Amino acid sequence: MPRKKRLINREISWLAFNQRVLDEAADKSVPIMERLKFLGIFSNNRDEFFRVRVASVKRLIALNEKMEASKDDPKDVFAKIQEITIAQQRRYEGIYAEILATLRENSVYIVNETELTKPQKAFVKDYYQDEVDPIIGPIMLDQISEFPQLRDKGIYLSCILYLNHGRKRQEVKYALMEVPASLPRFVEIPSEIGNKVIMIQDDIIRHNLEEVFDIFKPDKVDAYTFKITRDAQLDLDNDISKSFLEKMKKSLNKRRRGEPLRFVYDAAMPSDLKNFLTKKMDLQNNEDAFIPGGRYHNLKDLMGFPKLNISRGYYRPLSTSIHPAFKKVESHLEVIKKKDVMLHFPFQSFNHIIEVLKEAALDPKVKSIKICLYRVSKRSKVINALINAARNGKNVTVVLELQARFDEENNIYWSRVLEDEGVKVLFGFPGLKVHSKVLLITRKEAGVLNQYVNIGTGNFNESTAKAYTDVSLLTSDKRITAEVSRLFDMFENAIWPNYRFKHILLSPFYLRNKLVRMINTEIRNAKAGKPAFIRLKINSLVDPNLIDKLYEASNAGVKIDMVIRGICSLIPGVKGMSENINVVSIIDRYLEHSRIYVFCNGGDPKYYISSADWMVRNIDRRIEVTCPIYAADIKSEIDDIFSIQLSDNVKARTILDGTNYKILKPKSGEKKVRSQYELNEYYRQKAKTK
Repeated sequence: MPRKKRLINREISWLAFNQRVLDEAADKSVPIMERLKFLGIFSNNRDEFFRVRVASVKRLIALNEKMEASKDDPKDVFAKIQEITIAQQRRYEGIYAEILATLRENSVYIVNETELTKPQKAFVKDYYQDEVDPIIGPIMLDQISEFPQLRDKGIYLSCILYLNHGRKRQEVKYALMEVPASLPRFVEIPSEIGNKVIMIQDDIIRHNLEEVFDIFKPDKVDAYTFKITRDAQLDLDNDISKSFLEKMKKSLNKRRRGEPLRFVYDAAMPSDLKNFLTKKMDLQNNEDAFIPGGRYHNLKDLMGFPKLNISRGYYRPLSTSIHPAFKKVESHLEVIKKKDVMLHFPFQSFNHIIEVLKEAALDPKVKSIKICLYRVSKRSKVINALINAARNGKNVTVVLELQARFDEENNIYWSRVLEDEGVKVLFGFPGLKVHSKVLLITRKEAGVLNQYVNIGTGNFNESTAKAYTDVSLLTSDKRITAEVSRLFDMFENAIWPNYRFKHILLSPFYLRNKLVRMINTEIRNAKAGKPAFIRLKINSLVDPNLIDKLYEASNAGVKIDMVIRGICSLIPGVKGMSENINVVSIIDRYLEHSRIYVFCNGGDPKYYISSADWMVRNIDRRIEVTCPIYAADIKSEIDDIFSIQLSDNVKARTILDGTNYKILKPKSGEKKVRSQYELNEYYRQKAKTK
């Protein structure tokens, strides 16, 4: 079978994933305000997709090269992306209109400038004068020689001023202004008792357009929203006289001026205005990047929609459990010395990680703390604990990845803060992005240096730990701590490892070969009539060589179950290729993010948690840590996680071919299993034990 029939293009598969997000916005069983939030998530996902993935496709078109894994023609892929994107946009707008109608049934009204009562008009005028007018900056496009540099994430109003003043021939002027990003996108305005009335910032400006352009005394002003999406690729120069930090700052400035990839505009915009804008932005020969849409753009802001008191408008709160090993303990480190502990966020509290760091910062026996940071919270408790440790005389080392996409500026800021506090900051590893989620604490106990490690599947980020599902292992097992110590030696000396890691599987050095060997073991065992299975929980499956090994395993009779949230380039369920492979994707209130691998190994299963997805970049181009699980109780817990997730018949979709999927529903008489709720209850019950 040709390779192109064995693999689904990653971009097309990703669009299918975002379609599953859109399904949640369309699902009437989802609380109405959560549906609105899913629309925001869909919009934000799509923006990043264009900034990163579509940018890569267009570069391949310019270079006349094929897609890396699927070997597709990028021109065909780009055309398919446009077709799917436009269809999804139409569906998006239909869902948005439906949600607005449901909100009106709940006495919540999102109104525009034509729907205001007299008191509301007065309020909106005052709000504009007090909040908007001081910071808004309209630009008259006929008065400037060079078109302004437009911001990638900005929302712009393109305005047409009609100036007649009694003359027979009407004069037209074009103007441009950015909707202020520093103000709330959604503003609650006065209403009758019992009603909630919300106005979008764009429409507050529209209501005051004649005041904005009062100097021209226009007869009429019309405004149409548009935005552009730019290439987010960072190009680091090779000037050896500059530090890596300086190169990153320069590259971030270049990103703001990256090539426009998409021009999304109000479909009602007059063609003369659209042609004028696209010509000024040098997009007139790039019509395949034009996306007609509705009146409003950047609806990712729906994720921050004002909190409203609507009955059953939101998901009911789910409790976060305390891990039973940490109940009423004086020292987390003493617990970890005695046994391995695995945490599962957000079902269990991320505060356990914060408490470990806070304890290490104060404990006089602790000599050093070393940690890899990829993405951290804006108000990071993790950073605060590290700073406190440095102030208490600990040797603190932070491997901070400056190339964490869209978090570069945040990480540059934190690098300065940490260095000012005496923390040793290392900017990754030469030539490789550090994506590992690793913490190492060294403690002197009775004259001996003992070490404690935390290895996770997600970032040291207390904000995302409330919204992403991740697992994290805390251990003092010397087999693991010794190798993590050598990993940090590698970072500090900036040299490739001269030690063969035997326990943790380190990308890009050992992981691929080890995965292939473990799959080969399953193939041999299946052919010999022995038990053989593979269970994977990952975010994305793209790597063509590993996909081919999974196909080979399926043909040998290995039973393969996978929980894959996002991209799946593998085609499951095809006779003679993948009939033993089952793939489900779970989209629910939390973002599935943990990576867990289980291999049957002839009845003595091997268990791993990892920071790595099965993508070429994670396995060959990043430093990732995949950690073995040795504790029997944690292995049993992982079995339970898979059992629960593979039983989901409420929020799971069975992947059919990478682009098509089937939403699972309980059969007649079958119990409903919503895995995230089942897991929450599972850990709630565990918290009752000691």
